[in-house]
Amino acid sequence: MQGIVTFIKLVAVFTAATYLGRWLQSEIKKSALRKETWHKPYLSLPGIIIIGATLFLPILIWIIKRNTQP
Repeated sequence: MQGIVTFIKLVAVFTAATYLGRWLQSEIKKSALRKETWHKPYLSLPGIIIIGATLFLPILIWIIKRNTQP
């Protein structure tokens, strides 16, 4: 039973990551069609979510590891 729950959690995370990645890719394509600057799509909502997660998760893991060590 525990394996099924873990599998469902993995599928949910991968599905969310796929949707977020496709959303960002569509923003990049729209920005290219409008001939906007290269950084414009990264300042959209999906770009900010991805950049925030990329920066925040390592810091969160470091804080958790630092506080749980005896």
